[in-house]
This record gives sequence, C-alpha cells and structure tokens, in this order.
Amino acid sequence: MAVRACGLIIYRRLQSAPFAKVTDGIEYLLLQTSYGTHHWTPPKGHVDPGEDDLQTAFRETQEEAGLQASQLTLIDGYKKELHYPAHGKPKTVVYWLAEVKDCNTEIKLSEEHQAFQWLKLEDACRYAEYEDMQATLKEAHEFLCSKK
Repeated sequence: MAVRACGLIIYRRLQSAPFAKVTDGIEYLLLQTSYGTHHWTPPKGHVDPGEDDLQTAFRETQEEAGLQASQLTLIDGYKKELHYPAHGKPKTVVYWLAEVKDCNTEIKLSEEHQAFQWLKLEDACRYAEYEDMQATLKEAHEFLCSKK
C-alpha cells in the first residue's frame, strides 16, 4: 500500500519597491530535516486515521513550523500530487499553496527540523534537491504569477 502524506507550500510576499514585479517579493518556506540527509522540504507529513488530506496538511504545518491555519490563506485552485518511491514503497504527497497573512510571523520548528529558510524561487529550487519538488515550486510560482 502506498504511503500518503500531505503538506503546504507556504509563501510570503515582501513589501517591494513600487515598480518591482509582483513576483519579485515572493519567498517560499523550506524546512531542513534533522534526520537522514538533512534535505529541505515544505512542511508535510503522514495522514492520520480519520483525517482528510487538507486537515493533515494544516496539522503538519502547525506541528513542524508552528503556523496555525488562522495565520494562513489557502490559495484556491492549486493542488499538486507527487508520486515517488520512499524506503522501497510507493509514496504520494499532496501539496496545497498557502500564504502567510503576516510576512513577519515567527516560525517555530519541531524536533523533526533543524533549520528553516525563506527563499526566492531560484534559491528554493537549489535547496530542494529533488527534481519533482523543484518542478512543483516552479509550477506554484507560475500559478501565483498568473493570478493578480
């Protein structure tokens, strides 16, 4: 049976110069795991029994980054499903896109992570080693750029 996990791609918009492009001020939140290869990832985790996917994404974000659902705005129309092998089993990860309402909101890491970064798209893609995660970040960015 496939392992199922859900999470949120979280971004913030920094206040920018009046003539800057809308997309210039967007930064994505990545967390560095405190185990394994210390890879960088958006907050995500396994679905608990009785939970739906979106509940899991919000719970995991709260547990791993200290962000409450009330501090986030879920972006309509974006949902991405990734499929890849993990520890010899198929894994499905579902991501939604969410903006922090206050770009200065404090991030509080759990013991599962040792660091976090707010990163512009190019840097976020460098930190996220996996090609499907890089593609997902780019796709989310394009989605945001297509909405005004």
